[in-house]
Amino acid sequence: MALTISILDETPSGESIATRSIQVEHEATTLRDLIRQRIQCEVEAFNQSEQDLFEGLVQPEESERILNGYKLKERRKLDWQKQYEKAIRSFERNGFLVILDDRQISDLDEKLQLFPTSGVHFLKLTPLVGG
Repeated sequence: MALTISILDETPSGESIATRSIQVEHEATTLRDLIRQRIQCEVEAFNQSEQDLFEGLVQPEESERILNGYKLKERRKLDWQKQYEKAIRSFERNGFLVILDDRQISDLDEKLQLFPTSGVHFLKLTPLVGG
């Protein structure tokens, strides 16, 4: 059964970057599937829009990071599969953490149970310069 859940992107300082709702296919899922559904949703929304600003989880190729997202050097359609692969690699390299209902999820294939009240926080980590 499809379910709509709240997604919140945050910085390590707790600053909210973006909030959105997405519809997930099943209440029982894995983090890997949740990331896939999120990426598909945000890439589809971008591709259907006219804007140059991509407000997604990971930075697309040939773009620059700006205050509220990523500005593409040249307007084009994004490939959700490439963005998804990039997001999975980023998670595996600790580019972001995922917290579901106040519990950190560290395994991409862990079985998750989602509820209408579930909140999923994506905590984007910033690599240290020179470290």
